[in-house]
Amino acid sequence: MRERLLSREFSADEVEQTLRRLDESGLLDDTEFAQEWVRSRHTHSGRGRLALKRELRTKGVDEETAANALAQIDPDDERANALQLAQKKLRVSAEDLEDREVRAKAHRRLAGALGRRGFPPDLIGSVVKEVLENAPRCENETGLDDPKVG
Repeated sequence: MRERLLSREFSADEVEQTLRRLDESGLLDDTEFAQEWVRSRHTHSGRGRLALKRELRTKGVDEETAANALAQIDPDDERANALQLAQKKLRVSAEDLEDREVRAKAHRRLAGALGRRGFPPDLIGSVVKEVLENAPRCENETGLDDPKVG
């Protein structure tokens, strides 16, 4: 907050007075800020632990406070978010994935999308593998899997 106010050319006195008032009012609580930031960004934007850590660092939150805030993320919830994102991003059917090149491209695409969202590499690997193994099969024009039935 200090850096932001100074960058907007407030005087040092104005900055100190403002910071003191905010602190007295309980509005400069890094712990509370970090907790709420992680809760909100994890829930609403589907960010992974690594992205959230990076975001907190850019906000000026110290490592210990950030680590404590990130500890509230349930690994199962993080995996569910990653799985949901990967399933949404998968644009090929199980039949198409039988082609080695198509499968490799889908793997790279999904891993990249999850990586950009800040999910850890071990989670990315297992989620991408699961999504590719459980890709939906194409249905024929009648909506049935067996073309002989209909």
